[in-house]
Amino acid sequence: MQPHPQVAEQESVANETIVAISTPPGRGGIGIVRLSGPHALEIASGLLKVRNPLTHARALFAEILDPETQAKLDEAIATFFCRPNSYTGEDLVEVAAHGSPVVLELLIRLALQRGARLARPGEFTERAFLSGRIDLTQAEAVRDLIESQTLYQARVAAEQMGGALSRRIQPPKQALVELIALLEAGIDFAEDDIAVTPDTEIVTRIDTIYRQLENLARSFEHGRMVHSGLTLAIVGRPNVGKSSVFNCLVERDRAIVTAMPGTTRDLVTERVSLGGIPLELVDTAGLREAKDEAESIGIEKSREALADADLVLVVLEAGIPIRADEADLIQSLAGRRALIARNKSDLALKNSDLSVLNLVDEARKNLSLSVVVTSAVTGQGIVELRRALLEMVRNPASESESGMLTNLRHHEAVTAALTSLTTARQAISEKIPHEMLLFDLYSSLRQLDSLTGETTADDILNRIFSTFCIGK
Repeated sequence: MQPHPQVAEQESVANETIVAISTPPGRGGIGIVRLSGPHALEIASGLLKVRNPLTHARALFAEILDPETQAKLDEAIATFFCRPNSYTGEDLVEVAAHGSPVVLELLIRLALQRGARLARPGEFTERAFLSGRIDLTQAEAVRDLIESQTLYQARVAAEQMGGALSRRIQPPKQALVELIALLEAGIDFAEDDIAVTPDTEIVTRIDTIYRQLENLARSFEHGRMVHSGLTLAIVGRPNVGKSSVFNCLVERDRAIVTAMPGTTRDLVTERVSLGGIPLELVDTAGLREAKDEAESIGIEKSREALADADLVLVVLEAGIPIRADEADLIQSLAGRRALIARNKSDLALKNSDLSVLNLVDEARKNLSLSVVVTSAVTGQGIVELRRALLEMVRNPASESESGMLTNLRHHEAVTAALTSLTTARQAISEKIPHEMLLFDLYSSLRQLDSLTGETTADDILNRIFSTFCIGK
């Protein structure tokens, strides 16, 4: 990969050596101080006492000396990576000492005295990008991996770090470059023996590129879930067992459960993993006419949670006919990802003439939503409920999990590229000259370049890397 075009503008910054603590704040078994830049080796050698000079990719035992008494203060492992074979593409040294904040801060202070400066958030990864070690999608995947909350998220981020998204972008991008070159040649040599490309061929090529990018854009629906997670609102009338179902899903007594209707007054939230996708469960107050001001506030919050949720679980009491307000609630969920749990099935079997099977059939006929029969007391149906929830968020079989769009910036760039292709195709039908058509094709190409960072503006780069932690 070639260095980023903006690297020339960063020369003055790249000539500086940066330093930061790369492990989380606080005490721990190990703490790592990282230096990168042209003087990293020189500065690190002045911080440490080593028996042999630091050499590339070799970890050496070192001692950290007290600057006042020259007595041994700590023991460490120092590793040097020579440019360009390092994470940043520059000389890089990592010092792994014991995780004492006092010792690590001393190393930072001594490095600053020797000419280093504190690294900005994400500056090590930014330098890796500017030096051409990684592209922008890979750099963003580093942040995603650090912030991942589930193993599935980590796997997806690791694929992106390996260039999965870049590889998926490359075929349509290459096809677009070839089409632009073909049209440019047709314009340059139109008066010679080279034939101008027929409109039918241009349309065919644009349609092929469009389909590839459209499939990529479609992956954002699942990629967004993987990256950001989802919210599930558990709603229903008071005393139907919402909090009990909530506790079963989180597998602990997180919400207070009593026989008194209206116990839940405020929203109770808990985060779990559903098939590797972070899912925030929200237990809401029962929906009914409020009896006091506190309950009224709780019900209003419940309605807000219902409106904002990605998924909705409506809890109804089994063995009791559906009320008009419950039917209205279910009707209002048309077109949304929603599921019904007919809870307290253990009581329904004891007290009602209707069987559980009849309840499911009735609901399926009248409510057009999937129904799971549950008992939060016995645990019946909880496994099936989790399976039904997972079915609502699963990745479509037609979509590859390799090279998904996982953030809004990616999706906006691909969407803009598709819009430019649509404009270009329309220009052909309107017999607009190829010189004008090229403007739209170049616009589409710039959007694809912005994904990997080849034409990304400085302010966008600053915004991206400022969201990283310091030391990465």
